[in-house]
Amino acid sequence: MTTTHATLVIGATGTTGRRVTAGLIAAGRRVKAASRNATPLAGADGVRFDWHDPATWAGALDGADRAYLVPPTGSPDPAAVMLPFLHRARTAGVCRVVLLSSSAIPSGGPAVGRVHEQLPALFEEWAVLRPSWFMQNFTGAAPHARTIRDDGAILTASGDGRVGFVDAEDIAAVAVHALTAEQAPNTDLILTGPQALSYADVATVITEVTGHTVVHRQLTFEQLRDRWAAEIPLEFATLLAAMDRAIAAGAEDRTSDTVERLTGRPPGTLRAFVEREVQPAMGRPHAPAEYHSRGPERP
Repeated sequence: MTTTHATLVIGATGTTGRRVTAGLIAAGRRVKAASRNATPLAGADGVRFDWHDPATWAGALDGADRAYLVPPTGSPDPAAVMLPFLHRARTAGVCRVVLLSSSAIPSGGPAVGRVHEQLPALFEEWAVLRPSWFMQNFTGAAPHARTIRDDGAILTASGDGRVGFVDAEDIAAVAVHALTAEQAPNTDLILTGPQALSYADVATVITEVTGHTVVHRQLTFEQLRDRWAAEIPLEFATLLAAMDRAIAAGAEDRTSDTVERLTGRPPGTLRAFVEREVQPAMGRPHAPAEYHSRGPERP
């Protein structure tokens, strides 16, 4: 058995998990970086973990007294595997849990909302992170990034609805705070950037920064659902399309002060994110003569 307590980071190679891992290591914490392949990360102990394979749970939990939880990807019912794991974690000595959820899913809501609802009864120290849509959805292998590269378009069913897009760097900073602060938040935390933007606004920022023309192309709920259903189960595709419909109705048109209040610095802007991550990935053609780069602003 290990003797030095560690923080278990589930999904340690993912968008927020690798950033949380890096933040914890920088703070001098021992980290067990959990992934399906036990991928080694600098400064962390790689450990194999699969939500759907309980045989991997004990090794991941050994020596951990707190955990960062990223739900299983694409599952319409993550509670079915997460709740049994959390009962096991409590028995194994985990005392603080930070759960990654979504601003669109309240306690008791669908999917991970059921896990959120049970967390306070399972652990005395806890937090649920409820970030708005990730800025990272516009880069890498994310669906929006693919259509931006292939079609010069962002495809949504969100109409003119606005979203407080948030940088995964800021989500991770709040997660590290929630995992390491002397007092756990013991609440859910809405995380946004500093400004709510429509997808048309996002397309404009990407166009201005990169010099590549990007537009927002609006789909119907059914069209978006069917696009998602070609890649993921229909139930989950329907849930994601319904989130876009909620955006169109104004459900995500908000900002919060959580990032600055807990980390001591303001959240990053969309423009700064595009300059940092999207522009290098897309390259930059020669800008037209009338093009002038603007300074940072943000979601």
